Amino acid sequence: MSAIVTSKKELKTVVKEGIREALDEELMKLRAILVPYASEKEQKEIERLYGKPSRKAAKSRKLEL
Repeated sequence: MSAIVTSKKELKTVVKEGIREALDEELMKLRAILVPYASEKEQKEIERLYGKPSRKAAKSRKLEL
């Protein structure tokens, strides 16, 4: 059995990144749950009043629930 040698700083960075990714994923799930449902009629009314949303996205993620 071989051992892997890493510095404390490198280990801390890897753990931080892993925790950040896990939290981001869980927060995206929570946000998806909290988004209110809008029927087709409501959505058409919203689009009539405010226009269709632009398709520009600064950040997008695919989430399976």
